[in-house]
Amino acid sequence: MMFTNSNGNGVHKVKQDDHHMDRLGARPVGRQSSSQGVEAFSVVPSQVTGMDFLRDPKLYKGMAFSLEERQTLGIHGLLPPRIKTQEEMAEHSMRNLRRFDDPLNKYMFMADLLERNEKLFYKVLSENTEELMPIVYTPTVGLACQKFGLAFKRPKGLFITIHDKGHVYEVLKNWPEQDVRCIVVTDGERILGLGDLGAQGMGIPVGKLALNTAIAGIPPSHTLPITLDVGTNRQELLDDIDYIGLRHKRVTGQEYDDFIDEFMQAVVRRYGQNTLIQFEDFGNHNAFRFLEKYRDKYCTFNDDIQGTASVAVAGILAALKATNTKLKDHTFLFQGAGEAALGIANLIAMAMEKREGVPYEEGLKRVWLKDSKGLIVKDRPDGGISIHKAPWAHEHKPMTDLGEIVKEIKPTVLIGAAAIPNVFTPEIIRDMATFNKQPVIFALSNPTSKAECTAEQAYVHSDGRAVFASGSPFPTYRGFGKTYKPGQGNNAYIFPGASLGVICTGIHHISDSVFLSSAEGLADMVQDSDLAVGRLYPPLSSLREISVKIATKVAIEAYKSGSASTYPEPEDKEEFIRQQLYNYTYDTSLPARYGWPQEAFKKLEI
Repeated sequence: MMFTNSNGNGVHKVKQDDHHMDRLGARPVGRQSSSQGVEAFSVVPSQVTGMDFLRDPKLYKGMAFSLEERQTLGIHGLLPPRIKTQEEMAEHSMRNLRRFDDPLNKYMFMADLLERNEKLFYKVLSENTEELMPIVYTPTVGLACQKFGLAFKRPKGLFITIHDKGHVYEVLKNWPEQDVRCIVVTDGERILGLGDLGAQGMGIPVGKLALNTAIAGIPPSHTLPITLDVGTNRQELLDDIDYIGLRHKRVTGQEYDDFIDEFMQAVVRRYGQNTLIQFEDFGNHNAFRFLEKYRDKYCTFNDDIQGTASVAVAGILAALKATNTKLKDHTFLFQGAGEAALGIANLIAMAMEKREGVPYEEGLKRVWLKDSKGLIVKDRPDGGISIHKAPWAHEHKPMTDLGEIVKEIKPTVLIGAAAIPNVFTPEIIRDMATFNKQPVIFALSNPTSKAECTAEQAYVHSDGRAVFASGSPFPTYRGFGKTYKPGQGNNAYIFPGASLGVICTGIHHISDSVFLSSAEGLADMVQDSDLAVGRLYPPLSSLREISVKIATKVAIEAYKSGSASTYPEPEDKEEFIRQQLYNYTYDTSLPARYGWPQEAFKKLEI
């Protein structure tokens, strides 16, 4: 069955007899079929040798090559005689990894596994997500970025510098994969809560896309991590003998903007208009500009603004279940007014309007923000108000101290998103517990060292009544006659599934409604058993299933709103999405073999 793209109406739905597509989008690309599912890499038998199967991580199977494969490929004797299953190799990898105590050593082990054996890496990560998430993603990825100059071994993405301006397309052509569907790009200016790490921010796109494959099934050959190196303003990096990036201050202004424009145009020229471009860890001043500039021109979103907002709002919706309240019953106070805080605040107001009929402008009035200059109020004499913060500037006297603001505003929900560690003091938590039966406290900054408070502090100083979530993982806490298992509001709950939904449905422009739908889908998966232990998110072990469900919800709403372009519209959207997923199970390394009928060999009688 052939699927095509269309923006027209009146398209007939199709039966689910053949869901697989070679290319979701406008450019069909041939790909070798597989009985095991979607192939990430197609082999042309006449163009590879047996040694390629040992050297290429996409082809390498370690000791899982069968005896027939070893003999046929000419690699017999180059591997130990034992033949293992992929399951045995995965268990061996986990035993090896657990020998290390230092998280950075575990990160390096996983990075080395990816460079040797791609399918085994994704099997291990997919099936041990809860244990390995803190290693390949936050918080360890932050340390890995800081040490990237020491850790770099082999290319895992593209570095495009400001000095390549005018030749960005030529650099993109150097990437060996031809069918890229999903790009994560950073300029390294604001890596997590660590600030400007320049070119060493590459660890973020690499980690994000590894999760896209491991928990959302986006084939790794369809992904491309990119760092745009325009310099760094961190002097210690410029002085570091092992720094891997350009050794000059950041280029800004029109030259920088023109460079980003050229990059966006080059991506579309090379990979097509449906290519998803996910912005990561750009500075606040650029993140908002680029989101507004490109959101209606390209298939793009900013994970720090929209992804963080989605996962936070999912936690808030789950907190409503835990407290038996509605959004309009709450007053929200943010410590921070950057990308994450403004994104969450916007989505809260959208959710009030969609779910409870509260006009958007009225919803804004229930949200307060504090930045480095103090409470954001109208006509603030000190610091002014940027255009992005203006909608949340309410009539109120200026205030600067967070503790005093909490006493004055009396929020029911306190959210930290400014990477200022320990700013939620015991006194503030006690005050929250004084005027709230169940204070909702979200310490969303990461890595862990930047968290506004720990889970234990939130529980202890609220007498065990806090409804808590965080951006980094915290251990189980036992007290007040109860066991608490705090949930981590990790963006990985949202961006892989949302990306999968966007790619599968061919959404051209990604609106905030996609992320509100994703938040609602995630909140719907929180069970009473989760809430009973204080967890506002489903277990990380179920992330792969969560991503499929979120992608399905995005797809349903995309077809309903008319923003999908993959047609004919599938009747069973979840099954359609499942058919597109990457399969990390080893397939045969031998070409297909088949017989001919005997008459093909008979001589023609004259």
